[in-house]
Amino acid sequence: MPENDVVEYKCPNCGGGLKFDSKSQNMSCPYCGTEFDVEAVKEYAFEAKKAQTDSIEWETYDKNSGSGDWKEGEQDGLKLYVCQSCGGELECDDTQSATFCPYCGNPVIMSDRVSSGFRPDIVIPFKITKDDAKDSFFKFCKKKFLIPNDYVKTVKIDKITGMYVPYWLYDAGTETHAILKAEKVRKYTTTNYYVTETRHYRLTRTGIADYQDLPVDGLTKIENEFTEAIEPFDMKSAVNFDRAYLSGYFADKYDVSAEDGKPIANNRMKNTNDQMIKDSVQGYSSVSIESSQINISDGKIKYAVFPVFLMNTMYKGKKYTFAVNGQTGKFAGNLPSSKLKATIMSILTFLAGTAVVGLLATLAAYIF
Repeated sequence: MPENDVVEYKCPNCGGGLKFDSKSQNMSCPYCGTEFDVEAVKEYAFEAKKAQTDSIEWETYDKNSGSGDWKEGEQDGLKLYVCQSCGGELECDDTQSATFCPYCGNPVIMSDRVSSGFRPDIVIPFKITKDDAKDSFFKFCKKKFLIPNDYVKTVKIDKITGMYVPYWLYDAGTETHAILKAEKVRKYTTTNYYVTETRHYRLTRTGIADYQDLPVDGLTKIENEFTEAIEPFDMKSAVNFDRAYLSGYFADKYDVSAEDGKPIANNRMKNTNDQMIKDSVQGYSSVSIESSQINISDGKIKYAVFPVFLMNTMYKGKKYTFAVNGQTGKFAGNLPSSKLKATIMSILTFLAGTAVVGLLATLAAYIF
């Protein structure tokens, strides 16, 4: 194990400073009284140090690292619609017309100016139609018990727009060092007692994972919970960008830069790695991550546009917005909730719990 000039050994149980006990030849905690093997403490301290600081290594995305600027004449015939309410800018070809903003539903104004920005590296073309998106909406509603009964019967899809949403795609290699807390619980009875025995463990794990095309949407106007909920997109269908794919659809320019998207990508990689490491630990009653550190290396970035349908519905004067994956039909959105159904569900849940408790009490009385 590598040695350091200054090492402070902490008690894994309470965090107090450990001292060497000459009588037991172990490391002893003066606060909780626990003793530890010297080599085990040294190894724990080494692993804890590895799990302290993340190491991140990303390239900088610029016009030289991707497709870069638009080619000469490639933006001819494109026009821009600008929403005066939320600031949304929608680009499309001259065959498309717009009278409303897909984000807020307010009217938009056409401009001859086409917004500047990077040319996408790749595109996933639309695969489903507006009618398919509507079907996804109604199938989604049928699975939701708590929505009002009259919602599906009376709801009207006010507006539905097919648009290419900008995404940053992140490729990287990762290595995660983690320290985990684990417990083994054993319950048994003696002549006079019910005994619960809990044994505590600290585990160290290292995991390696490579990520390719991890998506982070480039818009603040669409909540990340929506864009992540309609994932995944099938990257096998991705092709080199060509303006022809924009025909009949809108495309929005990113307002989240590749740099701003990096922390989101970092967190998604870190959380995924932590969960995979946690899931790899078997044979314990409970497992939790105490600390972890991720090394991200050889990070590369691409710029892409993915197909999404946005739709708005009105119910009792309130607007509800939904997103549909334009490739797979996967649906995400917030629905109205029936207070009556929610109350009934709470009552049924309470009664079910009461019935279970009552059944257990009856069984206990019968057995003992």
